[in-house]
Amino acid sequence: MLREILSHHIELIYPDADARTLSARICDAFSLAPDTPTPAEKRAAKAELPWSEADSFLITYGDTILCDTQRPLQNTLNFLEGHLDSVVNGVHILPFFPFTSDDGFAVSDYDVVRPDLGDWEDISQIGKRFRLMSDVVINHASAGHVWFHQFLDDKAPGRDFIKTAAPHDDVSGVVRPRPSPLLYAHETAAGEKLVWCTFGPDQVDLDFSNPDLLCEFIRLLRFYIDKGVRVFRLDAVGFLWKQPGTSCLHLQETHEIIKMMRTLIDHLENNVWLITETNVPAHENLEYFGNGNEAHLIYNFSLPPLLVHALLTGRSTYLRRWMMSTAPTPDGCTLLNFSASHDGIGLRPVEGLLPQEEISRMTETVQSFGGRLTMRSFGERNVPYEMNTTLFSALKGTVNGPDTHQIDRFIASQTIMMSLEGIPAFYVQSFLAAENDEARAQQTGQNRSLNRTQWRVDDINDQLATGDSTMAQVFFELRRRLNIRKQQKAFHPDATQFTLHIKPGMFGFWRQSLDRRQSLFVVTNITPDEKKLSLRDMNIFADTQWIDLLSGVPVNAEDEEVELAPYQTVWISNKSDAHKSADTD
Repeated sequence: MLREILSHHIELIYPDADARTLSARICDAFSLAPDTPTPAEKRAAKAELPWSEADSFLITYGDTILCDTQRPLQNTLNFLEGHLDSVVNGVHILPFFPFTSDDGFAVSDYDVVRPDLGDWEDISQIGKRFRLMSDVVINHASAGHVWFHQFLDDKAPGRDFIKTAAPHDDVSGVVRPRPSPLLYAHETAAGEKLVWCTFGPDQVDLDFSNPDLLCEFIRLLRFYIDKGVRVFRLDAVGFLWKQPGTSCLHLQETHEIIKMMRTLIDHLENNVWLITETNVPAHENLEYFGNGNEAHLIYNFSLPPLLVHALLTGRSTYLRRWMMSTAPTPDGCTLLNFSASHDGIGLRPVEGLLPQEEISRMTETVQSFGGRLTMRSFGERNVPYEMNTTLFSALKGTVNGPDTHQIDRFIASQTIMMSLEGIPAFYVQSFLAAENDEARAQQTGQNRSLNRTQWRVDDINDQLATGDSTMAQVFFELRRRLNIRKQQKAFHPDATQFTLHIKPGMFGFWRQSLDRRQSLFVVTNITPDEKKLSLRDMNIFADTQWIDLLSGVPVNAEDEEVELAPYQTVWISNKSDAHKSADTD
């Protein structure tokens, strides 16, 4: 029963707590009876996999799309229904709560929707039409949150919810994502306190050594589920538990708290997913699958920088090597593939995957196209943490400079991403082919604002109505490819994937449907030159009819080669009436 499983988690997180009493409190916070059946009993009645080839997500801020007559969240729903209905079935709305900084990630009230965006009814309406992902900014809260004001006044409950350090604590090994100081002194009613601030002075870290705080976040999870949220993005969760003398990253207690959340969610009737946001080296990121008992999904953080590197250099060596060395995902788990997000393109996820000289070559090229670098603390020095740029601007050319292939190169990046094992997620700025927003970055003083343009509804509609605009060319081609993709069982998130060994200048892999009826070869020319793809290299069997799903052109297995234009991708599939190849809507 649920009570016994929770008690096991509690014994590992809070060994001094009364496990039975605390498990009852957690059940009450999550509105579940302590004797709720175990997941094994429920899985027996649920044979269906939780996801399919039809799943994909849009990532957007709640106020990315604006107009004078409707609230921004209503604009978001209208954009989804008007332009992406039946193409994208999930949406990640970035933090929609009141905040004081970091574009929403310094939350000042977890229970309220920002009034300038809309209200809970708007959120619920989106959740009724699309699988809704919401951030749970769990590592820290805003210095404007009532908990921090209570902390300063030495009043409950906030005085026990904020993480502090003693002057003698050893914090020399703490891993930092920012170059700012870790500890900030604050005068409180109980004297001076050193407040732990992993991400900066306006984002005060929370102290999960207090089980009351954990119960509060468990209550919030249930509250969000009742409002229509079906995917929880645990922001910066790797930093959750702090222990002086350690790195304070990926500690056992952090993993156990995620396992507890997974336990609670697995006991629900609703199909709810957990996804961990851990922008760290690949092997550390994969730890958040646990033994299939932690996150349902993890972000495929190594993909964006490796993909950009391959397309800028025309070499797939490092991308292919990483693909071949990545372990299969556990049952009931998968990857969230993305190539761009609201943040920059992280560089920590390629530690050990890209040599430093290759990282420098890539970052210098992106900077020459108008991108910027954000740094982090590493010992006594600062080192590059992420590239700040829109993906469209990052792919303006190659390491040799700008060229005329930007649109094709960009579409190639999205096609590779949507073809990989896992579920694809598209940042709204990618759908809209956004260039670096220098004016916004200058206005905010934040590098990440380059990639956070706000659009007027009329401007989007006008550009999409002009068929030859850059936005229209990118948007409609991505939509067409997604329509084709969702009909291919070989693109199921759990379908088999093997990396192909093909000639330089190309990158490819093979997908096979779970029922083994569909084989699909994905090959992309990652150079600005024409390339000849050898069909022999892919071992395409001759007694089957093949077709390139993207062009609709038959592929004869007896031909020696297929010619690929610069940055062209082919989806070569065995031909079947079940595998449709055209939907130009």
